[in-house]
Amino acid sequence: MGKISQVAAKYIVHTKIQIEGVVDRPDVIGAIFGQTEGLLGSDLELRELQRSGRIGRIEVNTDVKGGKTDGEIILPSSLDKEETVLVAAAMETIQRIGPCNAKVHVEKIEDVRISKRNFVIERAKELLRQLSDEVLPDSAELREQVADAVRIMDVVEYGRERIPAGPSIDDSEEVILVEGRADVINLLKNGFKNAIALGGTNVPDTIVDLSKKKIMTLFVDGDRGGDLIIKGVMSTCEIDFVIKAPDGKEVEELTKKEIHKALRNKIAAEQAKMDIKDVASKGDMIRQINRSPSYPQRSAVPPRPAMSAAPSAPGIAPRPLARPAVAPKPVSATPEQKAKFKELLEDLIGTRGAYILDTNLAVLGKVPLTELISTVRSLKTGMYALIFDGTITKDIALLAERAGISCLVAMDTAVKQAETKVVVLSSAEL
Repeated sequence: MGKISQVAAKYIVHTKIQIEGVVDRPDVIGAIFGQTEGLLGSDLELRELQRSGRIGRIEVNTDVKGGKTDGEIILPSSLDKEETVLVAAAMETIQRIGPCNAKVHVEKIEDVRISKRNFVIERAKELLRQLSDEVLPDSAELREQVADAVRIMDVVEYGRERIPAGPSIDDSEEVILVEGRADVINLLKNGFKNAIALGGTNVPDTIVDLSKKKIMTLFVDGDRGGDLIIKGVMSTCEIDFVIKAPDGKEVEELTKKEIHKALRNKIAAEQAKMDIKDVASKGDMIRQINRSPSYPQRSAVPPRPAMSAAPSAPGIAPRPLARPAVAPKPVSATPEQKAKFKELLEDLIGTRGAYILDTNLAVLGKVPLTELISTVRSLKTGMYALIFDGTITKDIALLAERAGISCLVAMDTAVKQAETKVVVLSSAEL
């Protein structure tokens, strides 16, 4: 017997059934065929329509609650709409199913073609959106792509060293000195044609000569490497102004707004020297410690131990006053502590900042490296470890000893463990 599925149907009749008793699915199917037989004539006999494939498989879903049966009959049809509604109306003549009274009601007749049409429309919208976004760029995007290509073509090779630069170096009174070719391209994309790249760690002679003729502005990345470049370039070139990108960002990834803001906030070269000066360097640290009322002044030559002023008994030599007990050297950091220190140190890379930890390794605060000394002095007690983006010097170790700090963790160290009572750890040791 040939049957059609709901997919091939033009209409689907949805019918609700309410039965005063408990029946099985075969009882419902038998009632549909039996009680509609001969009702609409031989042309619309359900059995013949199903054999010819014009009526599909009849689905019956039932649910028994409280001794009564409720359910749904789904009848797919490929007849025309007039014949379909006749078949649907004929199903409402069913009054008994099995031994029970029943009520059959047609809820709706669904036009499958409308559902398919709605699906086609929604899918077409989705495909059009995908085509517009991924395949066919708009005219503005095309213009931007062409403009970017032209700007990249504007990058020239300047001087004997063939340094990447913008096309307006010779015509401009001011020159922006950046780190690499990508920085020059980004400035060109945003309308700055007077940029030139260092092209490496060594300052080319062309840059040195250019700094003597032009107003030179050094524009570096907002990381530790930027500070090192400032020091290196200013020691060989005549730099007039200095600009640093926002913390953690590189010049090549700045937007036009960020570049303009950075240029407005440029500072004089002398001021830049003061800003990047390491407060932990030898001399600065000593002067700051000596100026602090919290610590006594240190003389150049350590005084000898004071002798007792009281007269000594005959035969007993005078003895020096007792020296203060030397604090025992702290034990090495545990593997758990080292793991915590490593995590915090990696978080500080490039920030020129410092973490202050208590004995539970909880962070008491995060401060810039320039404020570390004043913060340690103000806290005085309760500190267990200092973790900072810098180098451990002898003066920092001395400051830590006086403040009762047990551990110093930094990117590098100039202090050997034997030279201090504080546990000293560098990034390499972690």
